[in-house]
Amino acid sequence: MQPYPASRSLLLTPSGDPLPIGTWLRDPDLAHTYQLLAHRGPSALYDGPIGRAIVQTDDHPVLTPGQTIVTNPGIMTMKDLQSYRTRILAPTRVNYRGLSVYGMAPPSSGGSTEGEILNILNGYPLGSESRVEALFHYLEASRLACADRNAYVGDPDYVHVPLAGLLDPEFAATRRCLIGNTALTSPVAAGSPFAPFWGCSGTPASTQSSSASPEAHHTNNIVTEDKWGDIVAYTNTINFFGGSGQVVPGYGFLLNDELTDFDFAPSSPGAYDLNLPAPGKEPRSSMGPVIALRNGRPEFAIGAAGGSTIITTVVQILMNHVDFGMSLPAALAAPRVSQTNSSSNTSLAEPDFYNSALAQQLTSQYGEKFSLATGSILPLDNYPGDATALQMLGHGRAEAIAEPVRLGGGSALVVQPSPR
Repeated sequence: MQPYPASRSLLLTPSGDPLPIGTWLRDPDLAHTYQLLAHRGPSALYDGPIGRAIVQTDDHPVLTPGQTIVTNPGIMTMKDLQSYRTRILAPTRVNYRGLSVYGMAPPSSGGSTEGEILNILNGYPLGSESRVEALFHYLEASRLACADRNAYVGDPDYVHVPLAGLLDPEFAATRRCLIGNTALTSPVAAGSPFAPFWGCSGTPASTQSSSASPEAHHTNNIVTEDKWGDIVAYTNTINFFGGSGQVVPGYGFLLNDELTDFDFAPSSPGAYDLNLPAPGKEPRSSMGPVIALRNGRPEFAIGAAGGSTIITTVVQILMNHVDFGMSLPAALAAPRVSQTNSSSNTSLAEPDFYNSALAQQLTSQYGEKFSLATGSILPLDNYPGDATALQMLGHGRAEAIAEPVRLGGGSALVVQPSPR
C-alpha cells in the first residue's frame, strides 16, 4: 500500500505503518461512493464516475513520490465494465441427515466440494462413532473431495463441470470405499464422476495436489435474515491482504487482485488445467456459504472466510452441530482442522486442535499428520477459516453467531430484537 498515496492516507499511519488495532477508520470518500450508488444506481459504476476512476487507477496508478513498484500497464477499459453480466446460477443441493443443504455453484468450488464431502459422510453414523473415528472419516472425505475439486471444477462457461456426478451419492460411494483404517497419502487422485458408477473410483496416490485458493486474508462472510424470513448467506473477497493495495483515489475502496485465483501454468508441461486464465473467464474460488432447510423451512446458514479452508470450515461446523449435537455457537467456536489434499500430506490444524488429545489419537491410531497454522497478521490469526452463522429458533426468532476469538472476534447483531 505504501506506493499509493490514496492507500497510505486512508490505511496507514503517517510513518507508513499499519493502523493500530482499535483505530476508528473514517472514510468519507467511500461515503461519497455510496451516495453516488444510491442516487444513480448501477450506472454510477458501469457507465459513470466510479467506473472511470477504477479504469484510471488500474491503467495509470498514482504513485507516492520517491516510491517505485514493478508493475505492468493496465489494460482495463470502460467497455470491460459495461459488458459484464451477472450470472444467476442454480445452487447446489445435497441431502444430509434429513436436511437439504444448498450451496454455491461453479465457478466456486464450495457447493460441489462441501456437497461431496457430506455425501461421503452420509455413509458413516458419525453421531454414534467415537469422536476420533468421526474426525478421521471427515478428514479422509475432505481429502478425496478436494482431489475432485481440483480436477473438475472451473468456470462452467469455459469448461465442462460434471456437477451432477460430483453431487451424486453413488459417486460418493465410489470415493468412500477408498477410506480404510489408515490415512491416505496426499495428493490422492481424482475419481470419475461419470455414470455408470461402480467400484472404487480413483487410486490412492497422485502426483497432482489440490491448488489452494488464496482468498484468505480479505474475505468476508455475512449471514442475515430480514423481518420476512428471507435469508442471505453472502461471501465476498478482494483476495490477498489489502487486495491489490490500491485505493481508488476519491472513492475510498480497494481494488482486488482476484486474478491470482487462476492457475497461471499447468502442474506440468502439457497437463490439462481447467483453471487457466482466458478472456472473460472467472477463476475458481472456494467460497462456500450454505443454507440448510428441513421440510422446506430454513434451519441454519453458515459461511466462512479462509481460502481453501472455507470448505472444510463450513463442513466441520455443520458436522459439529448436526452429528455431534453441539449448539451452533459451540460448533462454530470449536477447534478446527482442515484437509485439502495438499502435497504436504498434512492437515492444517489451529493450535487448540494441534495440541489436543484428539490430534494425538488421529496420529497414533490412523496415521493422520498435522501442520500447525501460525498467525501472520494478528496474534489471533492462527486459524483455518473464520465463520459466521445464523440459527433459526422458531416463533419468529433467530440467533446471529460470529467468532468469539478468531481474528479478535466477529460481529453478531440484531437490528430490532423482536419477533418478526
